[in-house]
Amino acid sequence: MKRRLFAAAIAMLLSSPALANTLIDNANGIQVGPDGKLQRFAGLLVGNDGKVVRVLHAGESAQADTRVDAQGRTLLPGLIDAHGHVMGLGMAALQLDLVGTTSVGDVQQRLKVYAAARTSDSWLIGRGWNQELWKESRFPTAADLDVAVSDRPVVLERVDGHAVVANSAALKAAGITGATKDPVGGKVERDANGSPTGLLVDAAMDLVNSKVPPPSPAQLAQALDKAQEQLLAVGITATGDMGTSASHWAAMQAAGQGGKLNVRIISYAFDVQNMRAVVPNGPTPWLFADRLRMGGIKLYADGALGSRGAWLKRPYADKPDTRGLQFLKDSELLAKADEAASHGLQVAVHAIGDAANAQVISTYEQLSKKYGKDRRWRIEHFQIVDPADIPRLSPAGIIASMQPTHQTSDRLMAEKRLGPDRLKGAYAWQTVLKSGARLAFGSDYPVESPNPFPGLSAAISRQDVDGQPAGGWIPSERLTFEQALNAFTRDAAYAGFSEDKIGALEPGKWADFILVDRNIGKVDARSVAKTQVLQTWVAGKKVWERTTTASAEPAR
Repeated sequence: MKRRLFAAAIAMLLSSPALANTLIDNANGIQVGPDGKLQRFAGLLVGNDGKVVRVLHAGESAQADTRVDAQGRTLLPGLIDAHGHVMGLGMAALQLDLVGTTSVGDVQQRLKVYAAARTSDSWLIGRGWNQELWKESRFPTAADLDVAVSDRPVVLERVDGHAVVANSAALKAAGITGATKDPVGGKVERDANGSPTGLLVDAAMDLVNSKVPPPSPAQLAQALDKAQEQLLAVGITATGDMGTSASHWAAMQAAGQGGKLNVRIISYAFDVQNMRAVVPNGPTPWLFADRLRMGGIKLYADGALGSRGAWLKRPYADKPDTRGLQFLKDSELLAKADEAASHGLQVAVHAIGDAANAQVISTYEQLSKKYGKDRRWRIEHFQIVDPADIPRLSPAGIIASMQPTHQTSDRLMAEKRLGPDRLKGAYAWQTVLKSGARLAFGSDYPVESPNPFPGLSAAISRQDVDGQPAGGWIPSERLTFEQALNAFTRDAAYAGFSEDKIGALEPGKWADFILVDRNIGKVDARSVAKTQVLQTWVAGKKVWERTTTASAEPAR
C-alpha cells in the first residue's frame, strides 16, 4: 500500500503544474496550427527550463509560482525573420544613415554633417540611398560626393546592398582607374570617356570594400547589441542570418558566452571561403540554449533590380543593352552547392531575376536527385520568376524564402525594369503556395525595416502602409492572414531546421512569444501594419518591454 501511495505521489509531482514557474493568462492567444488553421488560446504554462508545458484554452486554469496577467492583449508566437543580416542591421546604426534621402543634395548635406562630427574617422561609411526615390532619379557619382567630402575616402552603399558609390579619395585608395577591368559578376560604371564614375555594382564593390578598415571586436559587439534591440522591439525572436562572416560568427559566439544573446540566430556562412573557415566539418550543434547555430551556406546567383544586376532571361525594358549579371556559371554554382551539401550544410542561394531563379532551380533539381529533397534547399528572394518555373519548386523540395515588403517597395521599379507583360511571376506568393512549395517570410533587413507587421500587412493586401495601390498590386497573389502568419512562424522555423524548437507555442518548444497592442487577426491590413509590440519574451523570460504601453484592445 505504501509503495502504491509513494508511486502515485511521484507521478503527481512529475505531472504537477508546480513544475512550471510562470503562468501567462487572460491572453488573446493566436497562432497557426499544424493544419494551417488559426488556433486561439487563453494562456501558457511555462516551465523552469523556459519551455512551454501547456497551452491553456478558455475556461482552463493552472497553478504556477508566478502569474502574469496579459490583460486581454493579443499574444503571438515570437515572429521569425527567415532572411536578415544581423550585423548589417547593427552596423547601419553606427554609420551614416541615408534611408529616405530625397535627392543628391540631401545625401551631400547628410554627409557633410556626418563628416564634421567624425573628424577622427579615416574612412566615412554609410548606407541606405535609393536613387529611385530622388527627384533626379539617377545614380550618384564620385563627383557628387567630392562636393561634400574630398579629404577622406567615402563609401556609401545602396539600400539593397548591391551597389556602392565611392568618392575620388576612395577610388584612389582602391586603385580604381579607367584601366580597371570589371570583375566576374560585377561592374565598374564608367562615363563617356571610360573613367569610373564612382558607382560599383555587385562584385565590383569588393574593389573598394576590401580597403575599408574592418570594424573592431568592440564595434561588432556594439553592433550586435543594437541589432538585437531593434529586432526584439518589433517582435522578432529568431532570425536567419544570411551571410555570416568569420568575424561576425566570432562576435555572436562571444555574445552567447557572455549571456548576451536574446535573439535566436540561425547562421548561414558567407560563401565557400567562410564555410571552410568556420564550419569545415559541417553544421554546428545548437549553442547557448538554442540561441545560435550555423547550419548552412549563402551563395549568390545574381544582383538586384535596383542596380540592374538581377539576371533576366530577356533584356531590361528600361535598358535593353543589358540582362543583368550572371554571377556564376552553371557548373560553378553546382560545384559550390555540392561541396556544402556534401558536408551536410543547408544551401541558400540569392536569386532575384528570372534567369537566376531558373539556374538555381536547375541546380537544386540535380542536388535533390543526389541528396534527396529533404535537404530543404532555399532560394532567397525568388522575386522575378518565369511562371513556368514555379511548379518545379515542390518536386525538388525547394523553399521560397521571400520578403513581402520588397513587393511594396519595388513594384514601381519592377514595372519600369520589366514592363507590364513580365510581371506574372513577380512576388508570386499565392502561386508558390498553390504549387505545393513552402513559403518562408522575412524582411532582408537592413534593406527593409525588420518590422514584420508591415510585411504581414503587405502579404494579405498587396498594398503598402498607405494603402497603395488601390485594390492591391496583382491582387490574385494576396495571402490569407493564416498563410502570412504561418510564413513568419511555422514555415520560417521549418526553413531553418528549427521547427522542433520554435515557430509555435506547443509543449516542449521554447516559450518565445510577444504581446501586441491590437487583435491583428480581426483588424484591416493597414491597422496590422501599425501594430506595436508591447513585450517580447524569450525562453519564458521578458527580454524587452515598450516604455509607454498602449491600452489593450479587447479580444473580439
